[in-house]
Amino acid sequence: MTIELDVLTPADADRCAELEKLLFPGDDPWSAGAFRAELAAKHNRYFAVRTTLESGVTLMIGYAGVSLLGNRFSPESEVHTIGVDPSFQRLGVGTMLLDRLLAEAEKHGGPVFLEVRTDNEPAIALYRRYGFDTVGTRRNYYQPSGADAFTMRRPAGGGALS
Repeated sequence: MTIELDVLTPADADRCAELEKLLFPGDDPWSAGAFRAELAAKHNRYFAVRTTLESGVTLMIGYAGVSLLGNRFSPESEVHTIGVDPSFQRLGVGTMLLDRLLAEAEKHGGPVFLEVRTDNEPAIALYRRYGFDTVGTRRNYYQPSGADAFTMRRPAGGGALS
């Protein structure tokens, strides 16, 4: 199985929405239109991981996006999303995507922020390995489930294992 990382395109929006429904069924998953809007914003960077199946079909198995915010005097970035097809989780796809997001954030400068469900222990552990610390809790952040989120922050220039 080959795995390749490249840029997410508007043609990927339907597949992203399909994966969102699998990954976040109780929390208002993003629509294809939401992904297209994210891709249209100049300050956002989105990436995809694809694999070629034995049948020869290429399938997008993961996606991620980061927003590059602030200005040259006070830059910061925010991880918007990382999603991996459940059939391909625990194979390093999420790590590959996070590495790329953090590379984009490093070029931009400043700290990196994200929100993560407080019960998503594998993601929290991954973020901690990359130098993120919990800086707050957002009660009822995810809707309609009402799940809480941790706000996590990674300092500028800091802490990636890659």
